[in-house]
Amino acid sequence: MNDHAQNDSHFKRELIAFRIADQEFCVDIKSVREIRGYVPATPLPKTPSYVAGVINLRGTVLPVMDLGLRMGLKAITPTPRSVIMVVKIGSQLFGLLVDAVSDIVSVTEEDIQVNPDVTNDRSRSFVSGLMALDQRMIAIIEASSILPEGLAEAA
Repeated sequence: MNDHAQNDSHFKRELIAFRIADQEFCVDIKSVREIRGYVPATPLPKTPSYVAGVINLRGTVLPVMDLGLRMGLKAITPTPRSVIMVVKIGSQLFGLLVDAVSDIVSVTEEDIQVNPDVTNDRSRSFVSGLMALDQRMIAIIEASSILPEGLAEAA
């Protein structure tokens, strides 16, 4: 049993790293279906401020969230580097607007550190851990924490 636990700690996870303003985050590559160039979303009435609207994804209406606003940061001002990461959680497909995707990172559980006690509850609800990589500190986001209750019914 100890051998099994030891093998798990060396198992590599692949994460997609992305930027929001001057901060770096990453999400498990298994939840990302595709990365699309930015296209303006059509706003919908009476949606939370972090819902940018919807786009047409090959005939499917895809809700798009401004991930900066969703996590309590500044709204994303789209640039030519901005992208929409199409993410699937359970049966729900949605887009995450981010400033740029930087790279794919392979990590083991040993590379991931817990959040320090100085983070607030809102931050802890999104960030599952931190990792240091090449003088950068990258927060690991659990994609399932991004999807708010009720968005599945609205979409």
